Amino acid sequence: MGAVDAFFAKLTLALRVVGQVVLAFMVVTICYDSLMRYGLAAPTSWSLEINTFLIIYIAVMTAAAIQRDDEHIRITFFTSRAGPGTQRVIRAVIGLVGVAFCTIMAWRGGMMTMQAIEYGERVSSGFGTPTAFPYAMLPIGFGALAVQFLLDAIGAFRAGTGSPERG
Repeated sequence: MGAVDAFFAKLTLALRVVGQVVLAFMVVTICYDSLMRYGLAAPTSWSLEINTFLIIYIAVMTAAAIQRDDEHIRITFFTSRAGPGTQRVIRAVIGLVGVAFCTIMAWRGGMMTMQAIEYGERVSSGFGTPTAFPYAMLPIGFGALAVQFLLDAIGAFRAGTGSPERG
C-alpha cells in the first residue's frame, strides 16, 4: 500500500502543479483578451473557448490533490461531536460513496470521450477544438479522485481515528 500511496502522491502533486500553471495561463489570456476586446476592439477568437476548457481542468483534474490534502470546504458540525469510532465510520462511508460516484462519472466521461473520438466531434466555433480533449479530463480526473477516495476509505478502516497517514 505504501508504494501505491507514494506514487499517487506524486501523481496528484503533478496534477496540482499543472493546475497552478493553467490558472496562471488563464489570467494572462483573459487579460490579453480583455485588452484586445475593449482597448483595441479586436477580440480573440480562441480565449473564451480555451479558458472554458481550462476551467474544467482546474475543477476536475486537481480534485484528487485537494481531497488528498484535505483542503476542501466541509461542514463538521455533527461529525466533530461524534466519537472516534463514529468518525472513522463516517470517513469510511464518505470514501466508499465517493468511490462509487467518481467511478460512475469516470465511466460516463469515458463513454463521452470515446463517442467524441468516434464521431470526430468538434466545438462549433472558429477554433473548432475536438471535444475529445475536454471530455477526456472527466475519466482521468474522476478516476484519480476515485482512487483517492478509496485510499481515504482504506485509511479510515486502518487508522481508527484521525486522518490517514500520507507520505
